Amino acid sequence: MASSVVMAEQKIAAVDVQRIFQSMPQAAAIQQTIAAEFKDQTEEINRLEKDVKYYLEKYQRDAATMSAKEKTDLEVKIGGLREEYTNKAQPLQQQIQGRLKDEQNKLLGLIKQSIDVVAAKGKYDVILNANAVAFINEDHDISKLVIDQVSKVN
Repeated sequence: MASSVVMAEQKIAAVDVQRIFQSMPQAAAIQQTIAAEFKDQTEEINRLEKDVKYYLEKYQRDAATMSAKEKTDLEVKIGGLREEYTNKAQPLQQQIQGRLKDEQNKLLGLIKQSIDVVAAKGKYDVILNANAVAFINEDHDISKLVIDQVSKVN
């Protein structure tokens, strides 16, 4: 019975971290920054992809009228382009993912700071992740307050 009384005295709320993250103006800015940062490499990968596609289509279209040497030369060219594409695309994808993860971790830190500020102001004892709760009354969802707080942080 004593534990029921203690639980009744605690002030509990929940936050939807994913919704907060998606609502942050900083999240959109990160996407744009990373896209700009890797623009040249991405364009090169896209060019290589188009070149491979072009030469494959050319091979399929013209193979019947090509000499054996022309076929071999084109096959070598396609193989080289595919290898170059693979050697550049995979590391680039890993770089982009790494940068994105670093930036997202920074934003999650801002979210955590904002949750702490809102919790202190509201004198909450426990803040739960809304995704881990089966049900919570909307009055106890402080996600909007956290969004407002995190939007103030630059």
